[in-house]
Amino acid sequence: MKIVVIQGPNLNMLGVREQQIYGPMKLEQIHAQMKDVATQHKIDIEFFQSNLEGELVDKIQECYGEANGIIINAAAYTHTSIAIRDAIAAVNLPTIEVHISNIHRREEFRKDNMIAPVCTSSIVGFGPFGYHLSMMGMIQIMNEVQAAQEAQQQAK
Repeated sequence: MKIVVIQGPNLNMLGVREQQIYGPMKLEQIHAQMKDVATQHKIDIEFFQSNLEGELVDKIQECYGEANGIIINAAAYTHTSIAIRDAIAAVNLPTIEVHISNIHRREEFRKDNMIAPVCTSSIVGFGPFGYHLSMMGMIQIMNEVQAAQEAQQQAK
């Protein structure tokens, strides 16, 4: 089983930027915690961050046939990118959207969410802990998919 974690623009600046909104944790610390959970559950995990929309689209497309699920924080592209939305829909993998802040309590433009309709679930407003919640959710989803596949094979 493999999860790909895709991080959008400015998330490489966590721990530096707007700590009153995003907190003091750095992206590397969040990834280290996620890796620990993946290791405990014998799941491969890959991390990718880019500030460029096209690179995020390419990474999502690379997940097709290579990953069992995607955890994505598209950051500002959440509110503007039809291309990211379409890539998520195209690969048709379980995808959990994560946002550190509660985007629904912020500026009006952040309430528009292009990718939520094609994601399996969204986790917002839990700070860095949202990534842990996304890992637990993705593990549950992957276990359910695996159980359904095994049941289908036994029925044949």
